[in-house]
Amino acid sequence: MDNFAEQLVKRQLTGGEKAKRMLLLVGGIIMTILIAGFSLLLLGQGLLPFIGLMLAALTGYGTYFLVQNMYVEYEYTFTNGELDIDKIIAKKKRKSMLSVSVGKFKGFGRYDDETPEETDDMTVIFATSNIASEEYYADFEHDSYGSTRLVFCPNENMLENMRKTLPRALKVKLSKEDDQN
Repeated sequence: MDNFAEQLVKRQLTGGEKAKRMLLLVGGIIMTILIAGFSLLLLGQGLLPFIGLMLAALTGYGTYFLVQNMYVEYEYTFTNGELDIDKIIAKKKRKSMLSVSVGKFKGFGRYDDETPEETDDMTVIFATSNIASEEYYADFEHDSYGSTRLVFCPNENMLENMRKTLPRALKVKLSKEDDQN
């Protein structure tokens, strides 16, 4: 029988990212209106109004494109001991971020103040919702990234399926943490 779990995590924007998105949106709209208005003032000047309106359309589309690309989701797929993480941008583009065997985890647990510090040579991959209370970490060696730390937000179903394939030492550590909570 297959051991399978799938989860979609929507990344929450921080306050700074929300402000950046709003400034980008407002600035883009103002630039589009200004360019279009200036182009209309040049009516009768040959090709200039047409070029200006095309530039206004490109500015509007560019603004839309940049704002949409700020919407990010992560998809976790766990199948028979393999954890795959994909990044989904604007619900249109999918990029494979990572694939790792859970049996290779050297460290695993809640990502909080008690978490061991990252080392200088460690690659840290964030695939999280930005809600600190839900975050877990996993340390492992990866073929492409070397020493790696993954920070992610698995739900209970995902955690339960992952626990079945964790190394024994990590299972014991997790059960002790669960008993304390």
